[in-house]
Amino acid sequence: MVVAKISDVEFGVDLPTFEPDTSLATAGKFATLVGWGGARFTDHEAARKEGLPGAMVPGILSQGYLVAMIHNWAPDAEVRSIDTVFRAPVIADEKHSISGVVTDIDEDERRVEIDLTVSNEKGETRVFGTAVIELPA
Repeated sequence: MVVAKISDVEFGVDLPTFEPDTSLATAGKFATLVGWGGARFTDHEAARKEGLPGAMVPGILSQGYLVAMIHNWAPDAEVRSIDTVFRAPVIADEKHSISGVVTDIDEDERRVEIDLTVSNEKGETRVFGTAVIELPA
């Protein structure tokens, strides 16, 4: 269900799951575009030599995917804040999914709080956080 206004939101509802593009090609291109063209984002073997399990998806790209998931659910939402905790790297070329659940609604302020989680195929939480959005009346 697409949310258009604050009255469409229900407490405790799960947002539709979002599967981000975590390919090495996308991670590497994004990292290069933002000036982070190091091997940890572009080459699995080089990242392993740095002690990582593989090339990573940049954290700011993961945050962008969180916003994309919110806008798929509520296209007219204004994202006021996203607070994230990076527990472990999001590894490129591994399948990940993003989930969210509505944890607070303030109808007077038209604000909704959403808990967000990025998980890998093993169900391990890689990133989690909270978003505050504002919706039309």
